[in-house]
Amino acid sequence: MKTGNKGLSLIKTFEGFYSKPYLDPVGIPTIGYGVIKYPNGKRVTMQDAPITEARATELLAQLLEETYEKEVNRLVKAPLNQNQFDALVSFTYNLGGANLGRSTLLKKINANPCDPSIRAEFEKWNKAGGKVLKGLVRRRKAEADLYFSREK
Repeated sequence: MKTGNKGLSLIKTFEGFYSKPYLDPVGIPTIGYGVIKYPNGKRVTMQDAPITEARATELLAQLLEETYEKEVNRLVKAPLNQNQFDALVSFTYNLGGANLGRSTLLKKINANPCDPSIRAEFEKWNKAGGKVLKGLVRRRKAEADLYFSREK
């Protein structure tokens, strides 16, 4: 599967657009919509040149296709609808495939993707640097809401 417009919009909303490099909440140099590495594998540095919003969207789409969609497609064995897939791509973009791979969230999805207890599994992933962040609380709720919303 590929990320749909709802998933792309969710990621863009929570990442926010930054034309210039900045440090994320745990001190990692980041640019655009939460990009920490360029498609060529080079890490973002605080000295990198500013980028346009169009370029940021290109970088995000390329990273989703080359990395995060592949991770979700590889790890999830149960059939998903588009909203479920989009929510998991957002989750994986934010937390990485390794975290999805070892999560109870993934185990529950693979056992029964409609299990209502999956919502609580999203909500557990609300910390960065050991601290609960309000932005992550909101993001996990939005991902769970998308995951459980009817396709339209």
